[in-house]
Parts: sequence; structure tokens; C-alpha cells
Amino acid sequence: MITEMEKRIRKSFDRQAIMKTIGAAMAEVKSGQTTIVLPFRGDLTQQHGFFHAGIAAMIADNACGYAALTLMPAGAAVLTVEFKVNFISPAQGEALIARGRVLKPGRTLSVCSGEVYARDGGTEKLVATMLATMIAKKDSGMVD
Repeated sequence: MITEMEKRIRKSFDRQAIMKTIGAAMAEVKSGQTTIVLPFRGDLTQQHGFFHAGIAAMIADNACGYAALTLMPAGAAVLTVEFKVNFISPAQGEALIARGRVLKPGRTLSVCSGEVYARDGGTEKLVATMLATMIAKKDSGMVD
């Protein structure tokens, strides 16, 4: 059964044109956690054929932001205040999987962590980690 919180998160995610552009999908929504999956496409790579670092950072940022939003009240929206990302290994495989989770929720600021894995042949390899701070704001209903 889909909760009201999950409906709210998925509705917000569906408003993100950039996620549609790159072909990312919200795979899982739980309280304090989200997972985003991005299938491989050649136009998302850098010159060596790996997923571009900016693409990996983008889906990690979204996974962290939506993880934070799961713990915020209805009518709230979330924006990124800052993030730091470490790239651990080249991102190559059939898909990237970004998992975000809340480390410290707050009324205004929430601290989150994200991990990006490259899935290839049924195995997952950690390719990036993120530490992010998110800020709650009133949802204006506009595309953020």
C-alpha cells in the first residue's frame, strides 16, 4: 500500500524535468530513505565512456533531498544547501543506483548521506559517496 508520504514524494519527483531528461526513476521511498535508478545511456557519459561525475552527483543529490523530504510535513519542499561528494571508482555498468538517507533530521536543516552504486551483471560497486545538507521550505507548487 502506498502511503500519503510516498505519493507526495513521487509527485514531487515527477515534476523534475531533469530527472525525466536523463531517464531516472524513483525506485523506492521509505521514511528517511529513497532510491533512484538511472539506466545507462551513452549520452550521459564522459570521454572515457563512464557515467559523467555530474550525473552521479545529480542523482545522489536528489536521493538525499527526497530522503529529507520524507520526514518533512505535508506542504514542505526541500532545497540543497550544500553537498560534498567523493568519487571512489569509475561509474560504469548497466545502471547507477543512488541511495539517500537522513542522518540528522531537523525542522529547518537536515543532514543526509548518499551512496551511488554502479550495477553491472547483477553486482553493485560503490562509485561515489555524498554528505549533504537540505533545507525545508514551503512548497509553492512551482517546479523547483
